[in-house]
Amino acid sequence: MKGGEFIVDVVFPLYGDAIPADHGYQLFSAISHEAPELHSDPSVGVHPIRGRLIGQRMLALTRESRLIVRLPVSRIREVLRLAGKQLDLGGGKVMVGAPDTRPLRPAPQLHSRLVVIKGFTEPAGFLDAVQRQLAERGVAGEAQLVVRRSRLPMEGGRGSSEPYLRRTLRIHDREIVGYAVRVAGLAPEDSLRLQAVGLGGRRRFGCGIFIPAAEERPA
Repeated sequence: MKGGEFIVDVVFPLYGDAIPADHGYQLFSAISHEAPELHSDPSVGVHPIRGRLIGQRMLALTRESRLIVRLPVSRIREVLRLAGKQLDLGGGKVMVGAPDTRPLRPAPQLHSRLVVIKGFTEPAGFLDAVQRQLAERGVAGEAQLVVRRSRLPMEGGRGSSEPYLRRTLRIHDREIVGYAVRVAGLAPEDSLRLQAVGLGGRRRFGCGIFIPAAEERPA
C-alpha cells in the first residue's frame, strides 16, 4: 500500500512480433499518449515486457508476453483505455488485449531486473545506496547485487569484467546504468511495501520494479 491506497498490477496480453529489448522509454511514451493522466503520476510503474532475445537488441514476443502496469486502484480506469490499442515501441508495433487485475502478493525474496540510482554506477557504492533506500522506506531486508551467470558481454555488446549483472536504460541518446537487485529476508508487510514503492528512479520506464524472485526469468 502507498498512502493508505492499495497498489495492484493491471495485466494486458500483448500480440505482435518483435520490439526493442531496451523499450522502457518508448513503452511509457506510448502509454502516456493513450492515457496522459498517468504521465506525471510518480506512483505509476511499468514492468519490462518479457520475451525472447533474438539478437540486434530485439525481443520477440511470446505467448507469455504481457504489458503490466503497477498503480493505485484509483488509477485503474485510466489504464484500461489501453485495451484494444496498438502501441508503437520504436517501430515495433504491439496490440494490447483485454486486461486482468492482480493484487500484489508477499514473497520473502524479491527481484528487480534493473535498479538505477542517480550518482551511483559502481557496485559497492550502488549497493550501499540501495540499502539506505530500503531503510528510508522502512523495509527490513538484505539487498544483493545479482551475480552474472557467465562473463559474457553485458547488454549493449560491450565487454565487462564485473561479476554483477549490470544493465542500461536508453533515453534518447543517454544510457543510464544500473544493476539487477535481489532483496531477501523480507517479512510479508515489508515485501508488499517494497513492491508498492520500488527502489531508485525511472519506475515508469521499467526500473526498480520488484517481483517475487521465483517469477523472474531471463530477458
